[in-house]
Amino acid sequence: MATFKRAPVAGAGSNRSSILSSLKATQMIESKPILPAEIISTILDYLPIPDLISFARTSKRMLEMVYEDSRWVQRLNVMGVWNEREARKRFEGAMRRKREMMKMKHEEEAKKLGIGVNGGAGSGAANAGARKTSTTIFDAGVEEERQRRSVEVVNKPPTIRTSVDGFETLTLTPIAKPPIQRAPMLDPEALLNIFSGVKSIRGSARQEYGKIYAALAPFYFDLARSRSHVDPVIFRVYLDPEQQAQMLAHLTIFARSDWAQGWRMREERLVTMIGVFENAVLREFEQGCEAWDVDGKMRRYAHVLGVLNGGHAGIELFVQKHPLFNDRLGNSMDCINQAATDGIALDPSQQFLEKLAGKIKEQSDVIDRVFPKGEDVLQSLLDKVAEDILMEYVTPLFDEAHDRNITSYLKAVAGLFEQSMRFGLSLKASNNSGEDFPAKVEAMVARVFEPHVDLYLQEELDHFKRLAEHEVDDWEKKLSEQEATKESFFMGNFNRVADKKDFLSSFKKVVMMPVNVLPTAMSLPFGAPAPKPTIAPVANRMSLQVPSPLPSPLPSRPQTPGLGSSLPTEAPTDELAAKAALMASKLEGIRSLFSIEVALDLTHAAKASIERAALFVRLGGQTGEEAREQCEAIFVVLLSILGSRHVRTGFDKAVDHLGKYNPREVSEHQQGVAPLVTFLELVNVGDLISQMIDVFYEQQLAATKLADRNDFLDPAVKAKKKFEQMLDERVAAGLNKGIDVLMDEVEYVCGTLQKPTDFNPLPCAPGKPMDFDIGPTAAAKQIVAIVESHTKMLNGSTDKNTLDVFNQEVGLRLFTALCKHLKRQRVSTDGAIALISDMNIYFVYIRTLRNSDLLEYFKALRELSQIYLIEAKHAKELAEVIADGARFGGVFRAEEVYEFAERRADWYTVKRDVERAMYGIGCVAM
Repeated sequence: MATFKRAPVAGAGSNRSSILSSLKATQMIESKPILPAEIISTILDYLPIPDLISFARTSKRMLEMVYEDSRWVQRLNVMGVWNEREARKRFEGAMRRKREMMKMKHEEEAKKLGIGVNGGAGSGAANAGARKTSTTIFDAGVEEERQRRSVEVVNKPPTIRTSVDGFETLTLTPIAKPPIQRAPMLDPEALLNIFSGVKSIRGSARQEYGKIYAALAPFYFDLARSRSHVDPVIFRVYLDPEQQAQMLAHLTIFARSDWAQGWRMREERLVTMIGVFENAVLREFEQGCEAWDVDGKMRRYAHVLGVLNGGHAGIELFVQKHPLFNDRLGNSMDCINQAATDGIALDPSQQFLEKLAGKIKEQSDVIDRVFPKGEDVLQSLLDKVAEDILMEYVTPLFDEAHDRNITSYLKAVAGLFEQSMRFGLSLKASNNSGEDFPAKVEAMVARVFEPHVDLYLQEELDHFKRLAEHEVDDWEKKLSEQEATKESFFMGNFNRVADKKDFLSSFKKVVMMPVNVLPTAMSLPFGAPAPKPTIAPVANRMSLQVPSPLPSPLPSRPQTPGLGSSLPTEAPTDELAAKAALMASKLEGIRSLFSIEVALDLTHAAKASIERAALFVRLGGQTGEEAREQCEAIFVVLLSILGSRHVRTGFDKAVDHLGKYNPREVSEHQQGVAPLVTFLELVNVGDLISQMIDVFYEQQLAATKLADRNDFLDPAVKAKKKFEQMLDERVAAGLNKGIDVLMDEVEYVCGTLQKPTDFNPLPCAPGKPMDFDIGPTAAAKQIVAIVESHTKMLNGSTDKNTLDVFNQEVGLRLFTALCKHLKRQRVSTDGAIALISDMNIYFVYIRTLRNSDLLEYFKALRELSQIYLIEAKHAKELAEVIADGARFGGVFRAEEVYEFAERRADWYTVKRDVERAMYGIGCVAM
């Protein structure tokens, strides 16, 4: 309503009589109150449906607001009966049909217009021209039809519209009697499928909701007004439990669209009534379970509960009251009672799980017969089985096994877990289980074992660590006992007190005693019986030598000797022989400083532990990751104990024993240097252990994805590299010491086997020709054989870089030893042939090493031997050779060549001429 106020006007005394002036001075001020449309729309959301329809009658604007399609789409959405995709599809189809109709209509109008202009014979172009130019011609038939329709509209009587709860249901006219429509209550069967007939059509959401409201609202509000479970009309209209459950489920869905005042009270009343109905159905279902009426009561009322609200209460009752949990399938203590002492037997657990699997397979068929599709009842039953049967079976067994023996505990946990996983794979899925049934079963088994995994993994690691340390300690103990036994055996015939008092003198005797004093038994191979002593009774003395020829290291790797080395039947009575035999025994023991058998035992134990722990990696998540890390930790412990405690200690002892070797204490020297041969055999054993660890890593960790070989930060990769680096360092240290031993042997051969007449033969009788033996000397042959045999032993047992370094160092040290040896010789012109032959055989051997830098040294040494072949009368040529630095490739300077020239047998004869010639060419020898 509008009110008008007159605004005061100044100077209105004389102009009041003027109506026109008064109207001009009047201002219209609108004071009509306005409520924002957003607030009105929100209020409409909370109105009851009848009030909402009544509100729409107040004005056209309110009608548009109430009839807005999105308001009713919202209500259909909360009930879950609106499909936006279907609505969009229908809308697009309607728009497409409308465009086609409009197109057809325009074509018809254009056709009629063309007939009116040209009398029915005009062309399309003429029709188009007529529409553009003509403004007076029209179609008489069209105009007559329009006038007829306007007259019918004017003469049409008014219609009377009625509504039910604000929804228009029929149109009444005074001319014809309306057809009698059946009320929803009179057709109860159709109401049970009310939601199936709802369509998602844009612009028709109000009509669709009206159908649902007209069908369900009477039942809904009647139930809300009921005081007891006998009052609702729903239980009088529907007598079958299936129909009652269906309608109650519809009312539950319909209640979601009830937003009007008092909705909470109505919802609670509905929930209460559904609870009363559900309890009654559950009683019937329970009676069917007690009688095990699978295809009768159990099936019928399980389906009723499924229609009502999914049947969760029935499923829970079925699981809780299931007779499976009252059966006695087995006793877990049988796994301990039927096993040997401190062992575990897994046959009883296997039988228990097989029985349980058979029972569950039977129940899978029962579940398919009883319950409707939708709920995974079998999974609920399995969860209960895991909690009440499996967990109650394994927990007491694990606790008892842990208290009795750790080994049996570890085998029990891993064995039962593997059996349980196979048990899960053997189960048969029900119709409602779904494709993820295996994953759910695996998760069920995981829940049974997860409380025990942490303790198991820690015990697995600790057990392997204790086992490995005990294995190595036992090996070291046996070694120490063996050494003590040998020392006691060899030194038992002497007075310890007197020996201590006279230790210094005894030591001097051993060191300064000539070599030929030692018995010849030192030349015997390992374990061979010794001949009777010639100087002093030395029974079965051990030798430092190995049989010749040496075995090839690659085709047949030497096995690790055992600890049980046999002792001679009688102990030496001579002190020197006893100490020599003891040293020989210790050098022989180099090969027993670490064992490939111990390495095999440790790797087998690690393999068993890792395989048991790796079973839990399949659990995934944090537990699976912890199991994987524990597998790597076991491998790290293996390398730590095997590497640091066993292999490294053995190599250190071997290097120490090598340092004590003195070739002058050996009576007979053959092709092989015994301590170096045994050390190289030890290197072969170490190489076998390294290869074994590499294979173990590839098969047990890398292939099974427990470790990533490409991740340099991975603990297993770091431990493996550290082990290999330690092995390379120990081998390098041993080879360095071995080179010293080898060069000592070379110097010894040079000093003992090289005769003074090899390079300076005695002059022949007058008139008798000189007998030249063209070829290398015996000493050179022996040296090449010794060096070559030891360098070949490393082929295949070490990496190429280490082998190249070793060969180069041996070559350089051999060059130095030969130069030193040559400076001690006296070489005549006649003996130069033998020297040149020796240098040639050395050169040929060095060429097999394929080291160009090293070959230059021996090429220079071969050239150096030529200076002894020049006769005394050619002193000038000898001086030129000495002064020619390029001749020796820079290996020897002129001063050094001069020193070698001084070893000529005729040097004092040619010295003056040579020096004069050298001064003449500008070279001064230092």
